[in-house]
Amino acid sequence: MESLTINIVNVIGDVYGVEAEDGQKVYDLVKKAFEQQYKVILSFLNIEMLTTAFLNTAVGQLYKDFSEEIMRENLRVVDISESGKVILKRVVDTAKLYYNDENAFRRMQQSIDEILGH
Repeated sequence: MESLTINIVNVIGDVYGVEAEDGQKVYDLVKKAFEQQYKVILSFLNIEMLTTAFLNTAVGQLYKDFSEEIMRENLRVVDISESGKVILKRVVDTAKLYYNDENAFRRMQQSIDEILGH
């Protein structure tokens, strides 16, 4: 299977990966590449800031469409900062929980909200 490198900064035209709309551009490209049987290398070279909103949209929602096994075998992340790795891990862990059992995730979120008094 061929690999395709997607350079985030080129896709979003900015060094700040903060907007969900920009994350959607990345998601669309990765999804299309997977559907065309490519392995994807996501390069975060020159990205100076990442947010959960961006990564949820760019990477997290891929777990809605593709199994954890497909993601593990076909998506590689390179050139990401240490803080970006931490955020990405949290996004991926949450996405796996959410898309595996949305009802259980909602119950957990309701419990957290009740504990916090929201």
